[in-house]
Amino acid sequence: MSHIPQIDYATAPDEIGKAHDEEMRRRGRMTNMKRTLLHSPEAHRIYAEWFTLRAELNPAISDREIWVFSHAISKTLNSKIAVTFFRRALITNGFDPDALELTEIESLLKRFGEAIVADSNNVPGEIWAALKKRYDAKVLVDLVAFAGIMIATAVFNNVVQVDFDSELEAFAEGAN
Repeated sequence: MSHIPQIDYATAPDEIGKAHDEEMRRRGRMTNMKRTLLHSPEAHRIYAEWFTLRAELNPAISDREIWVFSHAISKTLNSKIAVTFFRRALITNGFDPDALELTEIESLLKRFGEAIVADSNNVPGEIWAALKKRYDAKVLVDLVAFAGIMIATAVFNNVVQVDFDSELEAFAEGAN
């Protein structure tokens, strides 16, 4: 059970209701994490910058590549909600997350995500060298910033113990 309840839209102050409505207008869905973050519209806005950075990384990094990267970060942080969110993205787009044959770049991004979480002070030089061959400085800055928000998202879900979204249940590891 979540340590912080989700907002109650019907009784929420106007500022929270407006932030909720804007999120629904922009993205068409409201997750349990977002409903919890909306106690602070500012916190919600900051975490929603994930979408801004994702847009900046496109097309340099494809959807599948970003899902693999995000899944690796989420898995390394043991964040069930985040892991399942990216499992759903993969599954609904025709990929089996339990049997993915990774491309060279997907493998690199997976290793990068895992390395960032494992020890951000010691990302292996060979990973950086391979990334620098492929991407310019702006993409690398956006990718590391994106990873930071992805880590923050996983940590928020873990620390608060946000209630698992029922819409994700069918995509969870081990679900049939």
